[in-house]
Amino acid sequence: MFTALLKVDLASVGLTLFLGLIFLVVFEIFRIYSYKCRFPPGPTPLPFVGNLPHLLKKPMEFIRSLSQYGEMTTMYLGRKPAIVLNTYQVAKEALVQEAFAGRPHLPIIEWITKGLGIVMVTFNNSWKQQRRFAQHTLRNFGLGKKSLESRVLEESQYLIAEMLKDEGRPMNPQHAVQNALSNIICSIVFGDRFDYNNKRFEYLLKILNESIILTGSAAGQIFNFAPIIKHFPGPHQMINENANEVYSFVRHEVEEHRKTLDPGSPRDFIDGYLLEIEKQKSNKDSTFHEDNLITTTVDLFLAGSDSTSSSIRWGLLFLIQNPDVQERCHEEIVQVLGYDRLPCMDDRDRLPYTLATVHEIQRCGNIAPFGLFHETAQPTKLRGYNIPQGTIIMTNYTAIFSNKEHWKHPDTFNPENFLDENGHFSKPKCFIAFGVGPRICLGDTLAKTALFLFITSLLQRIRFSLPPDAKPMDMDGILSIIRYPETFCIICCSRDTKE
Repeated sequence: MFTALLKVDLASVGLTLFLGLIFLVVFEIFRIYSYKCRFPPGPTPLPFVGNLPHLLKKPMEFIRSLSQYGEMTTMYLGRKPAIVLNTYQVAKEALVQEAFAGRPHLPIIEWITKGLGIVMVTFNNSWKQQRRFAQHTLRNFGLGKKSLESRVLEESQYLIAEMLKDEGRPMNPQHAVQNALSNIICSIVFGDRFDYNNKRFEYLLKILNESIILTGSAAGQIFNFAPIIKHFPGPHQMINENANEVYSFVRHEVEEHRKTLDPGSPRDFIDGYLLEIEKQKSNKDSTFHEDNLITTTVDLFLAGSDSTSSSIRWGLLFLIQNPDVQERCHEEIVQVLGYDRLPCMDDRDRLPYTLATVHEIQRCGNIAPFGLFHETAQPTKLRGYNIPQGTIIMTNYTAIFSNKEHWKHPDTFNPENFLDENGHFSKPKCFIAFGVGPRICLGDTLAKTALFLFITSLLQRIRFSLPPDAKPMDMDGILSIIRYPETFCIICCSRDTKE
């Protein structure tokens, strides 16, 4: 009799669980359809996981498909709807408003940053204080000044020498390019640069790259969906471990700066921040403290190096695949500068084709296809839709940068996209690679300077090609927080000054 009761109970429990699951699925479907009535159209989401499986399977293909739904699309990150802005007009209309200047709560980012820093902090008093201070202090230490040009040009010569060490032989440019770009922001933030053979710094760049890829991977998305997994082993633990190592590196730099700080003569961003901490001690509303210094420094380091180095690596690929563009740039540069004079930002007007090529690299490289996510900081309206507070907002740069209404050659790499009929440089207004509004990229001046001077210097002195046995590459790349090209090798040959 007991066995019979047990069977009945197990059958009841199984039936109850099954019916409960059916109820949850039906409830989820009704919930999704209630959103569909109030939000812009979009691809049909799956219950509970939304459109994440489609995004993770073929990310760039999925992103390219979103513009078919109109100027605004709704996609689902798990159970949460997000609005995607597919045109320049609607993106500009939204992003210039403070109502769209928030940042979403992403558990994986909160776990790493503890809600500190600048880049991923929502639109609040802390963000305003930190960004205002960072803008002012970075400007004091070279951003937007001739001294920044000098640092970039000096580093470009180190990079050229590093690339030509293996002249004529295949080399992976990733470490050299990333080290070079990192050294520019390091000189501003840390007051020093690091040699390309510095093993400690090489390791730091390696784990930074790993962490960014992991954060945007399936492991990072699963963490955002179920943050309880932080208590269990898995690839997500590597993200936290790597972040702790990076923070330890910066904390060591802060301690060294504190020991040698001269209040009358600050050397770099860290010195300036330490002085601000002291200055704000009596201000109870101050957000200046050592933990924020460390996280903000890491933010600046990442924002100032990883994105621009990725753009340059995409640039090398596009230039190799389009040797006619590479040769035309070289000829223009040599005609204006010769082989010996280093370029400067004042040369841009005399190098229109090269400048157009730099911008075309950014357009086609498209290193942030969704930009950095925004979130509505308050209830608002956009194009007739009532958008609740806390709605994730994404900008579809892929659609904006390939819109046939704005680009002469939307689907191919062609610098003519940035030249007028007279061959003069002309930037379409829809080229918003650094964003618009309050959240415009803090390091846009640094990125523009570094991209132009590095690419011009490299093309002046080096011819780039692929090894004869190079395999075809997937030009969709690897999409994480940033869109990276797949790992590749190149052959560098020094330009003959008599050619």
